Amino acid sequence: MADTVPNDTSSNNNTLHSSSNQPQSYSLPPQDRPVRVYADGIYDLFHFGHARSLEQAKKSFPNTYLLVGVCGDAVTHKFKGKTVMTEAERYESVRHCKWVDEVIPDAPWVINQEFLDKHNIDYVAHDSLPYADASGAGNDVYEFVKAVGRFKETKRTEGISTSDLIMRIVKDYNQYVLRNLDRGYSRKELGVSYVKEKRLRVNRRLKTLQEKVKEHQEKVGEKIQIVAKTAGMHRNEWVENADRWVAGFLEMFEEGCHKMGTAIRDRIQERLRGQQYRLQNGKDGEDEDDDDYYYDEDDSEEYYEEYDDDEELNPRNEEKKDVKK
Repeated sequence: MADTVPNDTSSNNNTLHSSSNQPQSYSLPPQDRPVRVYADGIYDLFHFGHARSLEQAKKSFPNTYLLVGVCGDAVTHKFKGKTVMTEAERYESVRHCKWVDEVIPDAPWVINQEFLDKHNIDYVAHDSLPYADASGAGNDVYEFVKAVGRFKETKRTEGISTSDLIMRIVKDYNQYVLRNLDRGYSRKELGVSYVKEKRLRVNRRLKTLQEKVKEHQEKVGEKIQIVAKTAGMHRNEWVENADRWVAGFLEMFEEGCHKMGTAIRDRIQERLRGQQYRLQNGKDGEDEDDDDYYYDEDDSEEYYEEYDDDEELNPRNEEKKDVKK
């Protein structure tokens, strides 16, 4: 085990920055063998931020043997919450990081002297932010190793975290659902109802159609300029007439798109009401998927909201026009 000496920052140039809660003494690294440094964490959705922290721990001494403890599912779900990856997946991800020499599975939430002695650990590396222990009193998980002078601080990588990655997925949830539906996953595997699947597909078709309209509008504008030059007409006169023709065409075209979207939506809802009628009349045993077809009036409101960003495609806008009339 490493010796403990009075605190002297000049004699520890090879280490990382120490914690702001630096104890009155710290441990000198052994000289006759690799320094055994321990880092721990959840490492869910293992990313380059995790890898950089482990790199810092590995490079904290010229000759370092890095042990990485990965908390198991039971303790992680109890003290931190649900993970995306299973414990076996997280163990394997960390094991493939080039800075890691050894993975300790099912690592403890709080490190004690017994754990340090068992694995012959000289230092524990982690960022300096306090992490709550299992007592519920808000104590720091690393309070013990900080007190005995065996804590080495690493720096977090800004702009990347497991929570950030999860938020990206949640933010673009609909796009990821459609992507996986296109790749062959069933709506049941994705936990998506019949209504949601149809709604997403219709919305995507309408958006694609609108993009094509805008693309054709730009092409028509370019051709107008070419024809105007060829015909030798006054530019302002030609553009004024052409804009009026194009606007009239697009108005009719977009109106047709809107009617088509409304017709598709009405057809879906009609089918859903039929399924609901069957359920209410005791015929739910005929189709094991009937519960997925159940229609709720609240769903129609959610459907409209998906079109809020586009006044041309939002069915509620047509209803507003009727009211104004």
